[in-house]
Amino acid sequence: MLATLNIRFIASHKVWLAVVSAFLTVVVAMFVLYNILSDLDSQRSIPAIIAYAAGIAVGTFLAMKLRFESKK
Repeated sequence: MLATLNIRFIASHKVWLAVVSAFLTVVVAMFVLYNILSDLDSQRSIPAIIAYAAGIAVGTFLAMKLRFESKK
């Protein structure tokens, strides 16, 4: 969801919102990936990565369907 919002902010030329959302997207993604790779054994890491990817897909769908725009 953060990545989709980042792309929307870039497309609408909202520079600071794009910068902040890009930073947050990378921090969250790296934190989750680090936890998946370091805390889980090899049997559970693949389903955890698939669940994480599914969550990103659902977040992308919601971000594309819902409107998060300021009214001017």
